[in-house]
Amino acid sequence: MAMAIQGIASTFVKASDERFVYMGRISRANPDVVAWTYPGVQIICRFTGTSVSMKTNPGSGFYIVQIDNREPFKVELKKGVETLSLAKNLDGGEHDLRIIYAIEGHGKKPVFHGLFLDDGAQLLDPPSLPERKIEFIGNSITCGYGIEGNGKEKTFYYSLQNFCLTYAYLTAQALQAQYHVVARSGIGVYRNYMGKIPEQIMPFIYPHTMYTTKGEQWDFSLYQPDVVCVALGTNDTTGSYTVNGLTGGFRRFVAQLREHYPTAKIVFLVGPMMSQKRRADLKTAQQTVIDEYAATGDNAIFSFEFQESDKALGMGSQGHPNAAHHAQMAQELIPYLSQLMGW
Repeated sequence: MAMAIQGIASTFVKASDERFVYMGRISRANPDVVAWTYPGVQIICRFTGTSVSMKTNPGSGFYIVQIDNREPFKVELKKGVETLSLAKNLDGGEHDLRIIYAIEGHGKKPVFHGLFLDDGAQLLDPPSLPERKIEFIGNSITCGYGIEGNGKEKTFYYSLQNFCLTYAYLTAQALQAQYHVVARSGIGVYRNYMGKIPEQIMPFIYPHTMYTTKGEQWDFSLYQPDVVCVALGTNDTTGSYTVNGLTGGFRRFVAQLREHYPTAKIVFLVGPMMSQKRRADLKTAQQTVIDEYAATGDNAIFSFEFQESDKALGMGSQGHPNAAHHAQMAQELIPYLSQLMGW
């Protein structure tokens, strides 16, 4: 992907301008800026002029940028850099801009301040978002961990993460749906990877706007999904887990989801990194909860199983799916959700 060119235009439009449209869990605790921690958050607008630059906090990481119908490109806000040119020498007409946060932001704490445009240029009325709504709740796979890797990496690199190549992003695009993402590498529904940081399992962080167990509470009235895809369990089943513990985790989390989304369909996803006993135990735990809720009259909870990875498409970093595998996952999930939702 091409990189953006250094350079700054001169008319500044604050992130608080009502002509910006945002997709994803964002914080407006500071009314002049927008902050977030989860991957996939989008900044969407239309503008006039020949150039555009983005201002965010230095070191906030990687973004995918698309201008009009041009090929998307990846940019990085490095340490010491807070303003980056996204385009110049455009024609002087109207332009569409979409900026997508490509990585997990809990370590970067991204903050969007606004855009610089040409003198006399302005934002235009915002585009409309799709009516269909999906929420993806997940772990490293949903985040796109190592998705641009080659299978040889021994550690995590932000540069190899790219939410826009994930099954979640591709599925939402194909179904013409909005999406929200609540996902973190290593997280589980009842225990995180190898039992680490137990106070930060998904049910504890889920009520919050940011990846945290305290502070700002998310206002669930702002986004009511039609369907919630829960891709958890891979980390729960590492190390010393129990099926009862796993079942209880899903049971409690579904109760939490139902409190906020009483009518949404909920789909448990069985990930492609699961195999043998771990896969069977996860399916057992999920089916137990599905059956329990069905017995109460709630027949809107389902399970979908991705094909187990055979590594034929190659691998990303540290055993994670690469872009080709994510594309295959999307091709599996898209028709399932389309039929389930009547889309």
